[in-house]
Amino acid sequence: MKSLRPERARVRHEIGATVRLAIPLILAQLAAIGSNVIDAVLSGHVSAHVLGAVAVGASLWSLAIVCGIGTMMSVPPSVAQLDGAGRRDEVGGVFRQALWLALAMGVLLWFAVRHAGPLIDLIGVAPSLRHDVERFLFAISWGAPALTCYFALRGLSEGLSLTRPSMFFGFGGLVVLVPLGYVLMFGKLGIPPQGAHGCGIATATVLWLEMLGFATYVLKHRNYRGLNLLERFEWPHWRRIGALLHIGAPMAVTLLAEGGLFVAAALLLSTLGEDVIASHQVALNVAALFFMIPLGLAMAITVRVGNAVGRGDARGVRYAGFCGIGLTLLTQLVSASLMLALPHFIASLYTHDDKVIELAAQLIVLAGFFQFSDGIQVAANGALRGLKDTRAPMAITLFAYWGVGMPVGWWLAFHHGLGARGMWMGLIAGLSVAAAMLFTRFWRSAWRERWRRYAPGAAEVPIPVAPGMT
Repeated sequence: MKSLRPERARVRHEIGATVRLAIPLILAQLAAIGSNVIDAVLSGHVSAHVLGAVAVGASLWSLAIVCGIGTMMSVPPSVAQLDGAGRRDEVGGVFRQALWLALAMGVLLWFAVRHAGPLIDLIGVAPSLRHDVERFLFAISWGAPALTCYFALRGLSEGLSLTRPSMFFGFGGLVVLVPLGYVLMFGKLGIPPQGAHGCGIATATVLWLEMLGFATYVLKHRNYRGLNLLERFEWPHWRRIGALLHIGAPMAVTLLAEGGLFVAAALLLSTLGEDVIASHQVALNVAALFFMIPLGLAMAITVRVGNAVGRGDARGVRYAGFCGIGLTLLTQLVSASLMLALPHFIASLYTHDDKVIELAAQLIVLAGFFQFSDGIQVAANGALRGLKDTRAPMAITLFAYWGVGMPVGWWLAFHHGLGARGMWMGLIAGLSVAAAMLFTRFWRSAWRERWRRYAPGAAEVPIPVAPGMT
């Protein structure tokens, strides 16, 4: 029993450290998805048509979001490893190049979102929705540069284990979005009703306010002094930007593979009518809202694993990863229980349309079934990001989501006449395959030395091999 006490103490310490990091990140992610929930709720109370237009537009906008966020997710592990290795003097250089990358990505996404018309035509969105979808995308595209720069700032702060600012600015944005969205969408204070277009304007405005507020905080607060973040002007250093892209580009593809799966599902289902796409959007909002909890935990796991890598602490890598995955399973148990017990009540919070509520409730039940696989895959992916292992997870997610999830969902939805329910069954299949493969990948990586070659300042200490591993 005495021999177990140090292990239990280490587990308690790791769980405590992860929870302290994760709670602000979870709240920050809830605030981020809260903007989508607010948009959906306001749209649903304007009309089913506006809800459908915002649903399709938000699905396309989410493609831009995951590309931008995925690329900037190279910043937290890079900063965390430098921080763990005691090389904080190098953080400023990483941040300055990350800002150049963020600006380039923001302009690229601004252009892409404004020219999404061909994609709308290709997918075959209902003609009645097209005009409002385009107006929504035109308005919200102005927020793309702010979004990418905001996540560069978040990545810096979170990599330094400073996670509370993400929470504060995230909720600050919600405080502004609710009244601004209400005024623009419903037409108040002498402004004519803007519907879906007003929703896009409000969201883009809030993104800029959040970014400017976070930038001011980082430049003024004492926690960031000594990092010399903007001590001098630097032109883009292509080798350093390339190093960030080497990590971030596969992350962007990974997020795009998962996010694209849900977006493609929404766009395919939009051909079945406004009630179907509205119910899908309600269920998707619910699933995304609950997903922010394991996603916040995964971000904390990335920082904890990255710090352990920077210290060259092999046992710390394993404790950070497996304790984080265990915590994620606990949160998913709560999420699944709520979805399975209260599907109709949850759906009724979004709309008063009985037909939409009934179908959305069926989808929410299905979402409850994939909570565990979704939690495992995102937590394991977060641990692998801490190791800067991003290419293999990219390949795994591409296979799981597009080689398994989408074909199964399309087959059940359209060939077996199950509609939205069949598509969500395909999502369950894809997420389950991803969970199994990503967890196995981290299990193997945690007991091997390959990550050491990328660890700044890591000591050359052999790592024991787990029983049964080769």
